[in-house]
Amino acid sequence: MKTRRGGQDDELSRTFAALADPTRRAMLARLAEGEATVTELAEPFAMSMPAISKHLKVLERAGLITRGRDAQWRPCRLDAAPLGQATDWLDRYRKFWDTRFDRLDEHLKRLQKKDPSR
Repeated sequence: MKTRRGGQDDELSRTFAALADPTRRAMLARLAEGEATVTELAEPFAMSMPAISKHLKVLERAGLITRGRDAQWRPCRLDAAPLGQATDWLDRYRKFWDTRFDRLDEHLKRLQKKDPSR
């Protein structure tokens, strides 16, 4: 694992910060369906183009999107690699909670055996 200052943790922080906003999550969901222009991404939102642009910059800095250039058309594309890194990080805690829930389930079963009226 890289250090917090210059490596994986910083990338992870940028990913989670980008995902913290519902507008950006909606933009990523749209891009999961295929590339889109900035105008197409902005359509569902009642906000200014500068505000949309700020959201896209956050996503771009986090490495979650890339922007291309094809003449006047500037498509945005999803880059899911940082989501994979976030999933890997979260999986460690999923295993922790799965173990805890398994223990709780066993405990509840033992309690039911002691008191079948529950």
